[in-house]
Amino acid sequence: MTQTTANSHPVGARPEAGAEAEAEVGAGSRAGTAGPTATGFGDLDRLMSLMTGDEKHGPAATSTLDALWVLYDRVLRVSPATADAPERDRFLLSKGHGPMAYYAVLAAKGFVSEESLSGFGSYDSPLGHHPDRVLVPGAEIGSGSLGHGLPLGVGTALGLRAQGRTEPRVWVLIGDAELDEGSNHEAIAYAGPAGLEALHTLVIDNGSATHGWPGGIASRFASAGWSAVTVDGRDHEALYAAYTLPHPGRPHAVIARVESKADHGEPKIA
Repeated sequence: MTQTTANSHPVGARPEAGAEAEAEVGAGSRAGTAGPTATGFGDLDRLMSLMTGDEKHGPAATSTLDALWVLYDRVLRVSPATADAPERDRFLLSKGHGPMAYYAVLAAKGFVSEESLSGFGSYDSPLGHHPDRVLVPGAEIGSGSLGHGLPLGVGTALGLRAQGRTEPRVWVLIGDAELDEGSNHEAIAYAGPAGLEALHTLVIDNGSATHGWPGGIASRFASAGWSAVTVDGRDHEALYAAYTLPHPGRPHAVIARVESKADHGEPKIA
């Protein structure tokens, strides 16, 4: 099922990132953008292996891999050629630590060059341990301090509404532990009654939250007037169906469950 907007473009069937014109934009002064690419999901492990820097949050990176790929490959209307276009979809990575999967997907889609991945985390690399919107092509926000992405997403959706832009969608990826932050609860409480239909939140649930929520994470969003669904965060078809679920007049939350960080012996950090 898909949702039809006023201009008759279904949310799930709008032109995908891979279907946009992939005109080569040349090597930039930031991380360097790539030309047309045919890289697929099967290449992501190879791309991630190029990043050999001192990564402190390995499981945090791999937990987002499938969800990010399906979003960029099949849903988001943004490409290297349209990264600054007013009508693009916006993706805000709030879960900014452990960004290797994010960088790998950006490389697969041509936003950054494969060559830049090998410098990940080094002193002079634009690909830091937390993405910097000034340095990384395609990054909408600088992130890392947990709890900021969703409030910024609310502001972005409100700004688009004020400009009369009905086509762009706003997607925010957060970790389940970020729901321990009060700023997110304020954003959730506001967005539902405000009817921010353009706003979408992708929660990667790897069992990191300290407090949790009675009835599960989806119930927290639903109680504030959101559309909410919980899926297997490794099932690409389930993710796509959840991403494109109709939610007229309401913001939408997708909770993607993945393996617990405790299974990897990692501390609970989003």
